[in-house]
Amino acid sequence: MNIRKLTALALGLCLLLSGCGKQKPSDSTPTTGESTPAPVEGATTIGLSDSGITVDGKTASIDSAEAVYTAKDIVYYEAGKDFTYGEGTKADEHTKEEADRHTVVHITKPGVYAVSGKLSAGQIAVDLGEDAKKDPNAVVTLVLNGMDITCTVAPAVIFYNVYECGSTDEDKATMAVDTSTAGANVVIADGTENKVDGAYVARIYKSVELNDAGTEVVDSKKLHKYDGAFYSKMSMNIYGGEKGDGKLDITAANEGLDTELHLTMLGGNIHIRSGNDGINTNEDNISVTAIKGGTLNITVTGQTGEGDGIDSNGWLVIDGGTVIAAACGTSGDAGIDADKGVYIQGGTVVATGNMLDHFEAAQTSVLFTFNGRQAGGQTYALKQGDKTILTATPANGFQYLILSSAELTEGVYQLYQGDLQLAGVASGMREPMGGGMQPPEGMEKPENIQPPAGMTPPEKPQGGDRPQMPEGMVPPQGMTPPPGGFQLPGNIQQPAGEATKDFTFVKGYNAFAINGAV
Repeated sequence: MNIRKLTALALGLCLLLSGCGKQKPSDSTPTTGESTPAPVEGATTIGLSDSGITVDGKTASIDSAEAVYTAKDIVYYEAGKDFTYGEGTKADEHTKEEADRHTVVHITKPGVYAVSGKLSAGQIAVDLGEDAKKDPNAVVTLVLNGMDITCTVAPAVIFYNVYECGSTDEDKATMAVDTSTAGANVVIADGTENKVDGAYVARIYKSVELNDAGTEVVDSKKLHKYDGAFYSKMSMNIYGGEKGDGKLDITAANEGLDTELHLTMLGGNIHIRSGNDGINTNEDNISVTAIKGGTLNITVTGQTGEGDGIDSNGWLVIDGGTVIAAACGTSGDAGIDADKGVYIQGGTVVATGNMLDHFEAAQTSVLFTFNGRQAGGQTYALKQGDKTILTATPANGFQYLILSSAELTEGVYQLYQGDLQLAGVASGMREPMGGGMQPPEGMEKPENIQPPAGMTPPEKPQGGDRPQMPEGMVPPQGMTPPPGGFQLPGNIQQPAGEATKDFTFVKGYNAFAINGAV
């Protein structure tokens, strides 16, 4: 089959299984990963098993010239290396014996690959070669068809080299990106449960420059660094099936679902439990995380001491679907976070955290700011009289609760915590998107500020990471922890006026500070 026909097949499969993300999630119960997977017409079938990998029912090849082959060559952060090897700590290291227990299932040719079965120590690695990034035919569609894979030393699923449909030109970056031709595509097949339990690879150097004494790395180039359990170096699309009832559970020691450029979710049901960010798209001022359909449920466990629910180093745009995101309960992180702004234009959103990023809302949305840390596991209900409009049970502790839904319209609402009705005051002033406090009237905002002579400004942490609290320290009860310190976010004013139990919503953005119970 030629490449053009193969690409057409992949597109046809997408349309068949996902309806291009227009489907609504079904309430039907998926079958378990132990059931016999339904065949995917036209796809190469990969069967996972600890006793051996099969391709179209035959034992997988070990010949690297084949479209699918297996090897014991997983990329991981090796123990026992010196400081010139990489930036990993003891916690990031793995022995060769542990790594060698993993079987890597390599995919090397464009096409549609349906994966089922269970592999307790392995990885699926898609790599079409170094030239694939510029080749629009270098497209792989990975159909998760009842798959269960665990990797303890690296991402359990990784796309290395496929076609990159996006650009890294910051001057042309925009929140409106089209990833329809992306080379990395994932389809969560209807009626299936899929499990990915993965680790990560700390930064490994390709080359280093040392100081004169040879005791410190002063400059370096990256060879490997893969933070997520499910990872793509290229822009990636995630689709659901026609019914939209396929499920993907991601358990991550560090971050959950990552791309190095753009991520578009159009369907399926994804549940993420991650030690750090649930989702991260990490190209500074460029990446776009776009949620257009499906259901996304993220809980950050705080295993690493921090973590946003969704963290985009560019934009986060929510146009549809359902997003439930609980940031780490003990750190200064947000349920939904984006350096260039969060835009809620549709769908249903429940986001909780202890820090607030700027967001715009085309549909009616509300931010509730609590005057103290709220415990996770409590149920909140937004009502209009006796009618419940929206409920939320945040998994983690939080101080900020964001709710958005097409069900919210202009009108008067009440907020309950269990049976307890809460009261508060309006606090809906916002900064312009892009943030930063504005200079007083008549004073121009200074441009191109330079540090005093002899003073070097501090470098931004790699990857845009926030400064961390000292190990073992937990923010005091009732104190709000934004990046690098504790202060009230700039786009929320201190509450003033008499508290009310009735919250009047206008179209778009609404914000209220909760003082306590009625």
